[in-house]
Amino acid sequence: MEHILGRVSVKRAQEAMDRLNVAGRIHALSDSARTAQEAADSLGVEVGQIASSLIFKLPSGGALLIITSGRHRVDTDLVARNLSIEKLVRVDADFVKEISGYSIGGVSPLGWISKPEIILIDEALNDYDVVWAAAGHPHAVYPTSYAELIRCTNAQPMIVGE
Repeated sequence: MEHILGRVSVKRAQEAMDRLNVAGRIHALSDSARTAQEAADSLGVEVGQIASSLIFKLPSGGALLIITSGRHRVDTDLVARNLSIEKLVRVDADFVKEISGYSIGGVSPLGWISKPEIILIDEALNDYDVVWAAAGHPHAVYPTSYAELIRCTNAQPMIVGE
């Protein structure tokens, strides 16, 4: 699994982590972490500790990144209301790759090739001392914290689901 750490996308995530002085190190998982539950099972942690990076398109055409806890689904109507927009548009894999540089299942909150227009972070992640985020590949994750994610991304805290 160590060959995963040599992938360009994982190196980009690591470079961003280094630049931002992220304390944790990237871990290569033997099992896929494409879903929050898979990541939690592989790490032996609660699903709520998984910080999933979900991307939506704003009415402006820009990207919205929501860093959410794996313990619930994003309520897109709630988020749209809180942002005072009509609706969030779901995006396809091509948009995710084009805007972030990462493939679905391995989208890191750090090291994007194009900065998201808005970044939100799920307040539920603050319930945990350690959360795990993707690091550029479905088998690569790193430990972090709610506070560190806010510091590194300038994300706006919000309740994004139940």
